[in-house]
Amino acid sequence: MPRDTGFPVADAENDFTRMRRQQVLSRLSTWLRREPDDVNIMLPFDEVVAALGWVGERRIGAHTIRLDSIVGSVDRTRDFDRRFRPTSARMRQRWQRLALAQRRGESVPPIDVYRVGDLHFVVDGHHRVSVAHALGLDVIDATVTEVLTRINAHGIRHRGDLIVKDYRRLFLERVPLTGEARAAIVLADPWEYARLGEHVEAWGFRLMQDEGAFLDRATVARRWYSEEYEPVVRMLRQADMVGARPETEAYMWVAGERYRLIRNHRWDDNVIDTLRATTEVPR
Repeated sequence: MPRDTGFPVADAENDFTRMRRQQVLSRLSTWLRREPDDVNIMLPFDEVVAALGWVGERRIGAHTIRLDSIVGSVDRTRDFDRRFRPTSARMRQRWQRLALAQRRGESVPPIDVYRVGDLHFVVDGHHRVSVAHALGLDVIDATVTEVLTRINAHGIRHRGDLIVKDYRRLFLERVPLTGEARAAIVLADPWEYARLGEHVEAWGFRLMQDEGAFLDRATVARRWYSEEYEPVVRMLRQADMVGARPETEAYMWVAGERYRLIRNHRWDDNVIDTLRATTEVPR
């Protein structure tokens, strides 16, 4: 716990003043370093769930959760920053009452949170979370409701990460890969998911023409991955054309170059040799 002078009222006042000072200094530091605006902004629950795709929810009850897993809010994103430091002085009295109760050892009710993956979003209890941070605590008691989503929340740390997740969710609705195949397709640029989705759909259309039969999206996705993506990536690795990039980015680049230079959709060693001879392989 931060400094204890023996005067709980004065200590609670100092706690709030210290948190406000830290919030202002953090905002100034972010501006001076020219970091993205969303670095210190609390993640909004609705936007996160929309990007990941809501499936359902279930009440799992009382748990003790880590404070550093609480990254967002359902409806109070403007009152606190990402580390639950107050963004204005208007909440001082309520905040200090809670801090005083904590310092006196009074019981505090658990907060109410939604869980998405390993992240937590506060429904009720924002001030209690803020005070817990100020007092240097690591955990807090919470009543938890788990939200199930179409894609996982791994990798979300800032608001800008939601764009990639949203495009990936849309891609997986168009190309419903599963298991290892689902995990293997990773692109840094969110717009590339849209391009890849169109590419897979075009591949599936050509496949249906060749076979004279209708194939559903799940079948097209499975066969594209096993008959197109995996063999091409193997050839690219053997030809040392992947480099340090994710293999999906290498696949996207070479697929585009193949059609631009050769004007067909086949893959063989001659195609790879032509691409190596006529293009500079990005690293």
